[in-house]
Amino acid sequence: MLVSVTERTREIGVRKALGARRSDVLLQFLIESATMSLVGGLAGVIAGVVFAKAITLLIGFPSEIELWSVALGLFVATAVGVFFGVYPARKASLLDPIVALRSEL
Repeated sequence: MLVSVTERTREIGVRKALGARRSDVLLQFLIESATMSLVGGLAGVIAGVVFAKAITLLIGFPSEIELWSVALGLFVATAVGVFFGVYPARKASLLDPIVALRSEL
């Protein structure tokens, strides 16, 4: 997320110059961070279920997937994404529009 903020400095500057508030930019990056981590969590859950079912079919070792563990895994993945997305989102929301528009990559 920190790289995403750095790469999109000009976009943030344009949004702020057109009237976006700090909270708008902060919310944009927090939603993006949460969405990316939730999608990653879903991919992990699907891979885990497929792996567990494959073990059951190949070895015959029974596996059972509890709904609470799937929900907890998705919650933890999203929470980690939001937690580590706060700093880059705050950094993006504090950018001065003039400085952001002047920046070169």
